[in-house]
Amino acid sequence: MPIVSRGDDEDENESMAAAGAPPGYDFDFDPNDPDQVKVHYNLTGWSFEQRAELAETLAERGVPHVWEGDELVVPEQIEADVDVLFDDLEREIGPFPVPLLDDEGDGDGVTEFELDEWPASDIDVLQQSLIEAEIPHRWSGRTLLVASDAEHTVDELLDAIESGEAASLDESAEAPDGALQDLYVLADRLTRDPTDASARSSLATLVVELSPAAPPFGLAARAWGVIVEHAARVVAAVDEGSEPEVISTTADELRTVCRPYV
Repeated sequence: MPIVSRGDDEDENESMAAAGAPPGYDFDFDPNDPDQVKVHYNLTGWSFEQRAELAETLAERGVPHVWEGDELVVPEQIEADVDVLFDDLEREIGPFPVPLLDDEGDGDGVTEFELDEWPASDIDVLQQSLIEAEIPHRWSGRTLLVASDAEHTVDELLDAIESGEAASLDESAEAPDGALQDLYVLADRLTRDPTDASARSSLATLVVELSPAAPPFGLAARAWGVIVEHAARVVAAVDEGSEPEVISTTADELRTVCRPYV
């Protein structure tokens, strides 16, 4: 979940608060209205792909919003719904980075780590580790900035990566070529025809080769883990002799979680 804050406007219009947001968010959101309380979601550090997926989801759900730099701004009336939206996205394309804001670390200061000599593969491992550990941070080129109270934790993490205890991301740690596209195609075939013997066999063979910890290049490990889990469910449904309707439904769920990435 991104860092959330509210706007400075404290006096919310009472009639608006009483009415709330009608179903489908069918109301006018004027971010310049001084009586409108706004909620800000800080998306500093999100990748282009993550922001694109968020923008598409906002459009699909008709969520009233505006952008202010790295912040998504929504009316307070729909904050709970937007929180659920972010929870859904985090399961699919997360985890998300926790940004180190400009006013953080003012007491103990900010520690900088110069990583100009680090290979890109080790930087990728470090970035993923910082995200998974939920350590607030930001980058300035190849310089990593963290609050000084997290310095010791980051030192240990850097030592682990340099010593090889935290393996670099390389091709040997990736899923087989075309695995994601194959999963989508096989899921689509089984959704349409759950008795397709060729699709059943191909999916069972492919799932054996997949690891939740080895995603295709460019895909977040958590999103890949969700996809692998759904693929395993389809294979289990086939192995258990489930009814065609169950297999079709399970395959459709796999197709749905694959669709954003193919």
